[in-house]
Amino acid sequence: MPDLNQNITLVECPRDAIQGLHGQISTEKKVAYINFLIRTGLFECIDFGSFVSPVAVPQMADTEAVVRQLDLINDTRLLAIVVNEKGVERATAFEQIHYLGYPFSISEEFQRRNTNANLQQSFERLKYIVERTKAGGKEPVVYISMAFGNPYKEIWSEQLVIDWLGNIAELGVTRFSLADTTGEASVEQIDSLFHKVYELFTELHIGAHFHSTKLNSMAKIKAAFDSGCKTFDGAMLGYGGCPFAKDDLVGNIAMEDLLLFFGRGNAPQIEELKQQFNTLIS
Repeated sequence: MPDLNQNITLVECPRDAIQGLHGQISTEKKVAYINFLIRTGLFECIDFGSFVSPVAVPQMADTEAVVRQLDLINDTRLLAIVVNEKGVERATAFEQIHYLGYPFSISEEFQRRNTNANLQQSFERLKYIVERTKAGGKEPVVYISMAFGNPYKEIWSEQLVIDWLGNIAELGVTRFSLADTTGEASVEQIDSLFHKVYELFTELHIGAHFHSTKLNSMAKIKAAFDSGCKTFDGAMLGYGGCPFAKDDLVGNIAMEDLLLFFGRGNAPQIEELKQQFNTLIS
């Protein structure tokens, strides 16, 4: 078991877990579940919702209603996703939110699918989002999507990831997450890329947002941790996956695996987390 004094940050992602589900989950259920997550005190951050088009992501149409009813009774911080100028304006109105996340794909095809923009348009949009996020007293987090491969037969390389990290860091962003959007990453890729980015960008906080089958999740967690990663995203029972990626979604790293790996929480707590999540989606 890893040393628990390693300042590990766990980000629970109910937003990512449920955004692609077809059956609409009620606002009341979402509020009850997220407030339960907050009360556990097990997570430094909760990725709770997104300020995006209700047509594109119907499950997130009530994000504003949800955030108004959350009880921040401890140091748990809230993160919301924004993908355009309108979204960041809506999100900065809520003082409860600490982080605003932006998905920046190094794949032209996926960026178009996810945010209806090409890479250069997305980068210009990000400039405005970073500026408004900071002006609103919040901290930007940029997810580098397709960081470990490209299923669309486009050019991919570690250098491409490094180049975009450098470009975006120049905008004043210090928090990033390397996203294995379609479950492409191997243990060897994770080890190699994290070692390189930590060596090159010593002042940045760079976490891991892996999608993975249950079979490979523990190996991926260990590879990132052994390479120096201290921030991990996950979702209960491994639900989720981006609805704008490939047709066959690969779920998130299961949060119960992260809790087990880092020795956080006990067996009854983890079972209750599973039960509460099943209640949410039932």
